[in-house]
This record gives sequence, C-alpha cells and structure tokens, in this order.
Amino acid sequence: MKQLWTRIQMKIYLAFFLIGSGILYLKVLSPALGISIPCIFRKITGLYCPGCGMTRASLALLDGDIYQSFRYNMLIFIIIPLLILFYVLEKRGKEKYSQVLMWGMLSITVLFGILRNFDVFSWLAPTLI
Repeated sequence: MKQLWTRIQMKIYLAFFLIGSGILYLKVLSPALGISIPCIFRKITGLYCPGCGMTRASLALLDGDIYQSFRYNMLIFIIIPLLILFYVLEKRGKEKYSQVLMWGMLSITVLFGILRNFDVFSWLAPTLI
C-alpha cells in the first residue's frame, strides 16, 4: 500500500512540475525573451492544424479570459473533459469504452483540423476578439 501511495505522490509531483514549467514558459520566458512555439504545419502548408492557437488559448486561460481562450482554440475545451473520462475508464478497466472514446477524440481532432480551413467554418480558426 505504501508503494502505491509513493507512486501516486510521484505522479502528482510530476504533474505539478509540468504545469509549473508550462506556466513559467507561457507567463515569464515567452514574453521576456519573445520566443513562441511556431506551428511547423502552418508554415509548410499555410493551413491551420488542430493545435493552432493552443499556446495563445493557454495564455488567455491563464489570464482568466475564457471566451478569448475559446476563440483561439475551442478544441481544448472539448478534448480535456474527454481525456479525463478516458483516464477514468482506463483505470476502471473499461477498455472497450475507452478505446471507442479514444477513436472518437481522434476523429473529432482530425475533423476539427480539416473544417477550420474552410471558409464556411472560418469561425473555428484562431481569432483575436
């Protein structure tokens, strides 16, 4: 039991480290040094990938601007709850449901990436309000 608790603690520490590192990068290093994460897919193809706007969405979310974060990349608001559900299903041994959910998330991500590049769905593209 003690070994299980130690593994859980290590995962918690790792999660806090990763979240803290992300916040440090987004709020301190990126603005101070003027560095950002470029989208290689966009540079090569000129099209938006499913992750385009994710850094700006994270920054807006850290600033408490949920609406602007949503406008930069709404996929994060769809995928994160589904990832949590996936994790719960995996932990409970519901492999069949978790695999269906994983394929669903993959389908949503690919469809989002494709649709946001059509004029009819331009509202899916990263937008500054």
